[in-house]
Amino acid sequence: MSDVVVIGAGISGAASAYELAKAGLDVVLVDRFGPAAMASGWTLAGVRQSGRHPAELPLARAAVALWPTLASELDGETHYRRGGNLRLARTEAEATVIRRLVDEQSAAGLEITLLTTSADVRAVAPALSERVVCASLCPSDGSADAAASVAAFVRAAERLGATLRFGERVIRLQTERGRIAGVETDKGSIPARHVVVAAGIFGNELIAPFGLHVPLEIPMVTVLRSAPMRAMLEQVIGVANADCAGRQEHNGRFRVTSGLKSWPGGMLDVAGPEGIRPRVLPTAESIGEVVRLIGEVIPAFQGAEIEDIWSGLIDLTPDALPVIDAPDGAEGLVVAMGFSGHGFCLGPITGRIVRDLVVDKVTHLPIAPFGIDRFASLSGARAPATLHG
Repeated sequence: MSDVVVIGAGISGAASAYELAKAGLDVVLVDRFGPAAMASGWTLAGVRQSGRHPAELPLARAAVALWPTLASELDGETHYRRGGNLRLARTEAEATVIRRLVDEQSAAGLEITLLTTSADVRAVAPALSERVVCASLCPSDGSADAAASVAAFVRAAERLGATLRFGERVIRLQTERGRIAGVETDKGSIPARHVVVAAGIFGNELIAPFGLHVPLEIPMVTVLRSAPMRAMLEQVIGVANADCAGRQEHNGRFRVTSGLKSWPGGMLDVAGPEGIRPRVLPTAESIGEVVRLIGEVIPAFQGAEIEDIWSGLIDLTPDALPVIDAPDGAEGLVVAMGFSGHGFCLGPITGRIVRDLVVDKVTHLPIAPFGIDRFASLSGARAPATLHG
């Protein structure tokens, strides 16, 4: 019998498998596709504290403190760089949002500055257009390479003894005498004392037999990646109303995203060198919108050659906060899902929290706001999602 099965090899699951294996546990990491096949591979891969909900800010700050040394710790490349985060205003209405953001996050102790004029913004990021009237700047934010970072966690976990089972779908969780006993997959049974569900949009089907449910809306985001261009932008950029975001990767390619779009359902299983991978197709309208919106704030992007286009799915909770919990009534179960499009940055600290919940059933980090039972009393309009990070 294994100590723990981790379901989902995105950054949350991969980091959890690594931390659990480092703690000396016998770990099995299972994914129906493979590492970074879903949200963690589709993401913009920002590593940010700015723009976070107050409840999430302590976790983001703790995670950002880990990112600079992750490549050394994991003995694998993450392409992390601390280039800063700019959140842009293009109108006076958006400027009001940005000024409020800076006031609130400064009061929370975050190093964040208001760039009050278009000239101030372009002094920091000359590639941006005069259309930007002001911006917030958080210099300690940054970005990383999503696929490389997840792969580094996976390889490090494997070196520590974790077993990898990819291309294998978990059908149900097994229980015995009221506690977790393992998982049943489409290829057999894996006995285990603990199970971590880090399966994103597929998580609810696994936790439902325990009377658990994370209310999710599943919108999609269109992502474009350009051919390499000259280095011109260090920061990750977003805008006040979250209708687009982008950054320039370490290899010179721009990776840019749309705002949230309705997902009609449907996903293609595409065979490739890494096995079967899921693909969600964007609409022509959303592609054109991304080109237009990013081109308005980064004029050089208007002449970019586009190498790849895809859509990513967001596991969006009503309050845009994740579930990180060891729920009552399901001994041995830990749930880490619903990261609402901004869980990539949190991955390293999510892994440590999951390790704490499995090993000690408690963590010193403030996760009370992320309990799964909070949705019973939650009402009102959905919180806006932030997409870059």
